[in-house]
Amino acid sequence: MRQAVLNLEESRIREVANAGMGRDDVLAFWFGESDEVTPDFIRQAAIESLQRGETFYSHNLGLPELRQAVSTYMSALHGAVESGRIAITSGGVNALMIAIQALVDAGDEVVAVTPVWPNLTAQPAILGANVRTMPLRATGGEWTLDLPALLAAITEKTKVLIVNAPNNPTGWTLTRAEQQTLLDHCRRTGTWILADEVYERLYYAGDTANGCAPSFLDIALAHDRLVVVHSFSKSFLMTGWRLGWLVLPPELTPQIGKLIEFNTSCAPVFVQRGAIEALARTDEITPGIVAHLQQCRDTLTPLLQAVPGVDLAAAPGGMYAFFRLAGSGDSLATAKRLVLEAGLGLAPGVAFGASDGDDAGCWLRWCFASRDPQRLVLGVDRLRQWLGRQV
Repeated sequence: MRQAVLNLEESRIREVANAGMGRDDVLAFWFGESDEVTPDFIRQAAIESLQRGETFYSHNLGLPELRQAVSTYMSALHGAVESGRIAITSGGVNALMIAIQALVDAGDEVVAVTPVWPNLTAQPAILGANVRTMPLRATGGEWTLDLPALLAAITEKTKVLIVNAPNNPTGWTLTRAEQQTLLDHCRRTGTWILADEVYERLYYAGDTANGCAPSFLDIALAHDRLVVVHSFSKSFLMTGWRLGWLVLPPELTPQIGKLIEFNTSCAPVFVQRGAIEALARTDEITPGIVAHLQQCRDTLTPLLQAVPGVDLAAAPGGMYAFFRLAGSGDSLATAKRLVLEAGLGLAPGVAFGASDGDDAGCWLRWCFASRDPQRLVLGVDRLRQWLGRQV
């Protein structure tokens, strides 16, 4: 067994969730997905594909008609993105892994902005890279980037910069000026930027013309050393479908096709048919999702802020409230206790690289993507009651 695999930690989020599996009384907000099902017309497109017998292997890079549909969708948001730059993958996590396989050799230096979804730092580590983390700064619950420190960390030795914005778990988002500065710097150092932008549509600031969070695609050239990751999971309610895509420099696309062949061969055709329907009817899906998630955020945030010992600022993007809870400095132990003693399922901050063990308390992530916002109200009430019993 490779040492890099032995060094991997078990999922701390799963560890907490396992403590509450099978309990009907637990309000579960630990995983990063909505509790709403995929729209019927997307499911119907997949059913019809299966009924037509589309159960065979397909193109490595995805159905040409889906690649074109993604191209049209992305071009409407960010300017021209040719279909030759699109690779369809078996989910966003598969897109990330394939990108890392294409860009990173064992021993390469990778810099990642944290806290972040643990897969983003685990994947290069699996391939033997040396992963350096650059933490965001939290002030009053609000997260900001120490841009000078990040620029100093990215040198000619840095093969890849990994940045997830809007960020899971914090909701932090890069500004356009920060993106331009990073892009210019990475051009000088020859560093690839791997931008996980799966939450770009889940943006609530209202300060962009397209309604999306700022994207590197808005400012980069087609041949820049930039790979952007997207997914159908969040903005189309398709988490279990496992379908995503990469936006690539055109010269990288055929190499990614080879890697897809040796990883998954192709995404299932019937899943891709559902995605084509989703993109064709985006306006019937995504704006409603974003509006509902903003309602959920605006329901949860003030309630949590009113709880003594909670430090939280409203997230500008994403689907999470990432808050510091005074008291215990052990987020994993606290999350497990909340499941067992309060019937409240949250993800521990340590799973995302947030620091534990200090006097300021621990960080917890609450996914607010709830079909019924009243579940959020009930959850805060359970947290408040549990805290009251700790005195």
